Amino acid sequence: MKGLFLALALAAITMPARGAPDPLLRVDFSNPGLTPAQWTLEFRPDGSGHFRSERGNANVGDAQLIEARNIDRDVQVSPKFAEHAFQVAQHHKYFQGECESHMKVAFQGMKKLSYSGPKGEGSCEFNYSRDAEIQGLGDSLIAVATSIIEGARLETLLQHDPLGLDKEIQSLQEAASDGRAQQICSIRNILERLADDPAVLERVRKRAKALLAHADQ
Repeated sequence: MKGLFLALALAAITMPARGAPDPLLRVDFSNPGLTPAQWTLEFRPDGSGHFRSERGNANVGDAQLIEARNIDRDVQVSPKFAEHAFQVAQHHKYFQGECESHMKVAFQGMKKLSYSGPKGEGSCEFNYSRDAEIQGLGDSLIAVATSIIEGARLETLLQHDPLGLDKEIQSLQEAASDGRAQQICSIRNILERLADDPAVLERVRKRAKALLAHADQ
């Protein structure tokens, strides 16, 4: 009986506490001059997360341009990317301090970084931050959102304007090359569909395969 009690006590100590919230990092972005005008990206340390966007009322300029509808879907970023983001959150006391530089710089869109989890919660909002880590994290998260939004556009074009895929995927490839689009793994599904679809242009298939080759980087 004593041995059974000891075993149960040890199990209680080593068993993870039920109901403890998973750490969650979130960014809310807004810029009325862009399409979409608002979006939210949130993810956990393993990279699993969710993305939502609202198009807003911005004039896209080209009446022939097909824009993706509002996005509301689960996404997956790499655990390595998620780990870095959570490290930045830890370095900055889980965003419990000031992020905004209050400098007179061009409006880049408001970013609100938030953390919630067992170690507490916090948030800070900024257009531009003097802190290189905070500004860099904001830029990287925008680049991830760019990939997700471009993926949604590719899905829309595949359904409604397959010939438009050529220009769009070329733009995505260029953005991925210079860092404006990151975490291509988050749109793996649509790229695999394009790479395997004999009905789309061969150039589109080749670009999709090239993007997939670097999807885990």
